[in-house]
Formats: sequence, C-alpha cells, structure tokens
Amino acid sequence: MTQSKTLIIVLVIGFGAGFVLRPVIVPVDQAAIVADPPAAAPTPAEPRAMQYFAAHLDEARQVVAQCAEGTARGDECANAEQAVIEAEGRERFKKFMGN
Repeated sequence: MTQSKTLIIVLVIGFGAGFVLRPVIVPVDQAAIVADPPAAAPTPAEPRAMQYFAAHLDEARQVVAQCAEGTARGDECANAEQAVIEAEGRERFKKFMGN
C-alpha cells in the first residue's frame, strides 16, 4: 500500500516538475515556431465531383487507372469510378434498346 502511494507521489512530482521546467527546457519563442504548421505544405485540393468526371470521361478513366496502380486515392477515385460505371451502363442500355 505504501509503495503505491509512493509511486503516485513520485509521478505527481515528476509531472509537476515537467510543467514547471518546460519553459526552461524549450523557450516560448521556439515552442511557438514548433507548434506552427509548415508554411510550404500544400493544401490538398478538393476532389473533383462525379459530374465533372461524367463530362470528362477520358480523364475519369485515367484517374481510375491511377487508382488501380495506387498512385492516386481518395474521394476522387470513387467519383471517377462511379462516373465511368454510369457511363458504361448507359452505353450498354443504349445497345440493348437498339439506339
């Protein structure tokens, strides 16, 4: 019982010392620089919508091929694949109906 109390006391003192000594170990000026995200990091563009890919089927097929290779991923893959599937479905329906 006394060992667990001693351990808790040591942990509380250790955490307290860490909070007290943090400004000494890492000065505030450096902490602000470290906390800021890098300015050169590009912001990801929003994925193109399925309507865009429906209007640009060649581009949609290229994106689907890149997704299959693993060079592209994310919502854009799903949107491009859905546009290609719907376009192929319309073509099959037109052939079936004889148009």
